[in-house]
Amino acid sequence: MNIGSAARAAGLPVKTVRYYADIGLVEAPDRTQTGYRRYDEAAVRKLAFVRRARDFGFSIEECRELLSLYEDKSRSSADVRAIAAAHLEEIEEKQRQLAALRNELAHLVTACRGDDRPDCPILDRLS
Repeated sequence: MNIGSAARAAGLPVKTVRYYADIGLVEAPDRTQTGYRRYDEAAVRKLAFVRRARDFGFSIEECRELLSLYEDKSRSSADVRAIAAAHLEEIEEKQRQLAALRNELAHLVTACRGDDRPDCPILDRLS
């Protein structure tokens, strides 16, 4: 199938498929005599794999590692788990940071009278 069909099947924009090939995340298929790239089902599965990994927030480098493990039939699931566990830890840390920001902002919104007076604890905190 051509790049447009492969992109649709994987749930990606064509530009993203090209980008992934340009950075070597996925291998671009050879060109036909007419100059078009032909993507097979295996290539589409890899593209969809990367899309799902990106949906989970994995970085390009983490996707590269996961894709390498996906293709390695002698892999250890412990290696996959370690990558996912580290990413989960990052997500949980971001959640803690966002919760702290939310709580502080909620406090500031409550403390601000929101009237015609110029004093504002929100601006005070930001300055």
